[in-house]
Amino acid sequence: MKKLIILVIIFAMVFTLVGCAGSNTVQEDLESGKEPAAIEEKTSLKGTYVGYSWKDEAKGVEFEDATQYIETILNLDEEGIIEDAKVRFFVMKDGYWTMRQSGNAYVELDYSIDPTPAHGGEEYKAGDSMFKVYTSDMMAFYAVGVSEDSTTALVMVDPITRYQFEMKIPQDFDLSLPVGQMTIGSGLTVPTVRTSGSRAAEWDGLAENMILNISPWSHVVTKTGALEGITEDSTVQEFLEAFGVEFENGTAVPQDVIYGYYGTGGWNGNMNAIADSLVGKDAKEFTSLIDWSDPRYAGAINEENVFGVDVASGATGTVQNSMDTISGATVRVSREATSFQRALVDAGILQESDVIIGKF
Repeated sequence: MKKLIILVIIFAMVFTLVGCAGSNTVQEDLESGKEPAAIEEKTSLKGTYVGYSWKDEAKGVEFEDATQYIETILNLDEEGIIEDAKVRFFVMKDGYWTMRQSGNAYVELDYSIDPTPAHGGEEYKAGDSMFKVYTSDMMAFYAVGVSEDSTTALVMVDPITRYQFEMKIPQDFDLSLPVGQMTIGSGLTVPTVRTSGSRAAEWDGLAENMILNISPWSHVVTKTGALEGITEDSTVQEFLEAFGVEFENGTAVPQDVIYGYYGTGGWNGNMNAIADSLVGKDAKEFTSLIDWSDPRYAGAINEENVFGVDVASGATGTVQNSMDTISGATVRVSREATSFQRALVDAGILQESDVIIGKF
């Protein structure tokens, strides 16, 4: 019995000493102005963070029901500097998810078809096309082939109108002709199929134009990529050579159809351009791809932080960016901005209430 009493006393003393020691440590830390170790805040931002935006979120569609979404992945160092970034665009095709910027395509080419223009506005009707293209990425797409009789067939998706522009060039064509003369009105450039959007197939106002000069923003076609250096004064042969067509004694050499993406490189180029622009930035300071304080955009944000829905008079419904680094006429970077901001929410830098829901 005495032994039991002694053991109880010993245990009681041990717990008392431990408790006092712990209390004294916390008390000393508080008196010295130091935060107790047990409640120190995490200061390092090092890690990988992910954010999403998705089609029709502004209309109440839940992420799980979306048919398109953008994913932003950020790698931050301890101080919040972006060390690496990825921006990926996913679309649902035939019940399966695929990346819009995959760059994969299947192309069929029928040289027996003479291309004819699309026509109509609300009652749009596609024209006859030499090409059947199966791909999730038509932005800045091109394909070219040369038949056994040296007929060259070319299709390019125009970044302004979003139509397929086709050229069928026979073996005896004058290849020294300046490519700028291959106009819609001449019949040498034929807008056959609308690949996206709702632009009317009306061509009278563009009769004197071709893909290099449809609008002031058409310079994206030749600023970089396959057509870099090509101008309206370049010959048709130089234009075709830029796409990989080879010539012997002024005659196109037969080749199978090949395809690619001019300019920055379609959606893959766009997403990579955005991601590359983020590397090296301080995520604590750079919290949006868009300066939402700009009056052009601020007036288009409603009380629910949704952009471009309740557009005030004089405000914009889209964010146009950027003529020099984005392949195509425009990119609604507000949707990419939403995804980026949600990655910052994942990192604890922003709150969900800070996120601007862009047009998607």
